[in-house]
Amino acid sequence: MAELTESGVVDAVGKELFIGGKWVPSSTGRTFAVEDPATGRVLCEVADATPEDGKAALDAAVAAQADWAKTAPRERSEILRRAYELLNARVDELALLMTLEMGKPLAEAKGEVAYAAEFFRWFSEEAVRIDGGYQVAPNGAGRFLVTKQPVGPCLLITPWNFPMAMGGRKIGPAIAAGCTMVIKPAEQTPLSMLALAAILTEAGLPAGVLNVVTTSDPGGVMEPMIKDGRARKLSFTGSTAVGRKLLEQCADKVLRTSMELGGNAPFLVFDDADLDAAVEGAMQAKMRNIGEACTAANRFYVQRGVADEFARRLTERMSALPLGRGTEPGVVVGPLIDADAVNKVTELVADATSRGAKVLTGGATVDGPGNFYQATVLTDVPRDARMASEEIFGPVAPISVFDDEDEAVAAANDTEYGLVSYVYTNDLKRALRVSESLEAGMIGLNQGIVSNPAAPFGGVKQSGLGREGGTVGIDEFLETKYIAVSL
Repeated sequence: MAELTESGVVDAVGKELFIGGKWVPSSTGRTFAVEDPATGRVLCEVADATPEDGKAALDAAVAAQADWAKTAPRERSEILRRAYELLNARVDELALLMTLEMGKPLAEAKGEVAYAAEFFRWFSEEAVRIDGGYQVAPNGAGRFLVTKQPVGPCLLITPWNFPMAMGGRKIGPAIAAGCTMVIKPAEQTPLSMLALAAILTEAGLPAGVLNVVTTSDPGGVMEPMIKDGRARKLSFTGSTAVGRKLLEQCADKVLRTSMELGGNAPFLVFDDADLDAAVEGAMQAKMRNIGEACTAANRFYVQRGVADEFARRLTERMSALPLGRGTEPGVVVGPLIDADAVNKVTELVADATSRGAKVLTGGATVDGPGNFYQATVLTDVPRDARMASEEIFGPVAPISVFDDEDEAVAAANDTEYGLVSYVYTNDLKRALRVSESLEAGMIGLNQGIVSNPAAPFGGVKQSGLGREGGTVGIDEFLETKYIAVSL
């Protein structure tokens, strides 16, 4: 393979809209810039879609739906399998592309490409396992046939923090189920999705099944499609605030929705926990993706007996993390996505310290270009600090102390969110009690990472609707049809 260069991987990606199997410019010819968050340098310009372009993309998806729904499940499966193999074969260039536009270190970017590929492998296997049912009516006079069919054209919206994995998590089950789609990647990180569209085309995906619109005006482009009436489903990953607006728009046509929204994950450490494992899990849960993850540990509640030692060990680990551009060898802490993200983290830390929190390490921005913030540990964080109720989305670990189990569970559940919670304890009975009491869709029990394509991902309360991944992930893209048969 030729030596990878930054300009080479950027130049290799299509910069236009991908509609009906073709690369086309915006109807106005306008473009918008994609920047490297580590340097502020413009990487390239991509097509800036208009509402008319969105309509053209939906037209293409609608036109392709009937034929795609009739495609044999095995054929859909093989397309996904080939895409899985292509992603793994090109992990190096795809990871570099992702690091350039999003900032995460190369090692993490490679991990994300592999993670995205796993969704294609998982749903390639699920495509041929869509089942139904045959049942004798209770009165014996007839039969019930139950079948599952693709829901129809889908609208998919993905976030900037996992630009390829979140695409794979939505595109995989849609293809497996027989749905066509229009996908809008985040304007900060469109290149990974454009590269993924090219790979799926190479894998044999027919024209019109996947359409990609990049735009600097997501609301203006997506709302007309949502209210068009021909799309039958919306799948969104992003903030709760935007999710609420999209739900209102979907109500107009009663669009089926699945949403993975914000998180405010508590990380509970009990006195009987294995502290080595708890600190390692804390590093994973907090620093994966530079803390820019909805599953990131946002609130650390540590029982008083081990609080000082946990804080000491976590501070030691966090203070040793190399910070820099994600392309540099050994870097663990890359830049945040943009200046707004840095400002948000800065405000949250300032608020906590003004209320009595102490900075054990970090707590400041970094001089020079790029959107960098130091890996930070805070202790004595009061429950009324803003970061107790707002997502930090950055490399900051705030620690609070608790005395008993009931207090810990109450503090953990004191949030409108309910995506994931983490629990560290060696007491089996406590582990089960606490896991069942926590108001979250996922629990990390003595482990700091819960995401897995083979498991159902999703939250409760204002963290979302529906599940992605696992055996239930494909159901979000299927309708159940019942046929009553008279004998």
